[in-house]
Amino acid sequence: MRIRATVAAVSGALALSAFVAPVAQAADAPAFDKPAASSVFGAHAKSAFAASAESAEPTVSNVTINGGKELVMGTATVKTITVSLTATHASGIEDAYIDLWHGADLDHIDGYLGPNEYPATCTASSATTSSCKLTITVDPQLDLYKNTLSGAWHVTAAALAKDGSIYGNDFYKNHYIKRYSKMTVNASPEPVAKGKTLTVTGKLTRANWETGTYTGYGTQKVNLQFRKAGTSTYTTLKTVYADSTGYVKTTTTSTNYDGYWRLNYAGSATTSAVSATGDYVDVQ
Repeated sequence: MRIRATVAAVSGALALSAFVAPVAQAADAPAFDKPAASSVFGAHAKSAFAASAESAEPTVSNVTINGGKELVMGTATVKTITVSLTATHASGIEDAYIDLWHGADLDHIDGYLGPNEYPATCTASSATTSSCKLTITVDPQLDLYKNTLSGAWHVTAAALAKDGSIYGNDFYKNHYIKRYSKMTVNASPEPVAKGKTLTVTGKLTRANWETGTYTGYGTQKVNLQFRKAGTSTYTTLKTVYADSTGYVKTTTTSTNYDGYWRLNYAGSATTSAVSATGDYVDVQ
């Protein structure tokens, strides 16, 4: 099942004020019901003592989030991704669990993305090994409530063997959730004479999860690229920096060929890469 962020319960004289508090205030400090990797299977799992006394824990490998691709989120589109792992144990595999969480440690979680299903769909490839899949839904307006959630998230991976032995690791690996970026471009004049100055402008923006808008992404390195008409490959001609608002302006000498000019941003740990749609310029 999917577990959403919830506000910590209050009691006694504070209960009434909790009901009338503004929703925005509650959203400022959410609490997250992330289960520990060691407890996700509940009564189906053996105690740590019993498991260690009787058998080795399952082994887990091939933990994959979103097909191995970074998860890029805009301001509104909800995405459902597939997560999977491979688990092995002498008794076979009963279930598996994966989540993503953000925070310095388990006592300071400020973001959590749990699976939609329980249990996982596990397909056995042998008597001892299974591949297990789950899905996770990400809503930027609900789950990504602040911009500092962009970047590396921790991945929890757990597996339950048929004899009740468990493997659980809340720090199995990291996966990146990034802010979606956009780039515009305009090359002028059009047409341009051979060897004359061409001015290229554009703007780099990215999703602001806090406001639900796209805002300028300033002081970033941007590549000016050109593709000759009739070819498919862009060549980087120079690198410039956007100003503090994300605005880019540069000049270059026109080539001897008609073709497409664009601006390209290579991306960062928090923001996706993006290339503007090429602007065609006729050379005369």
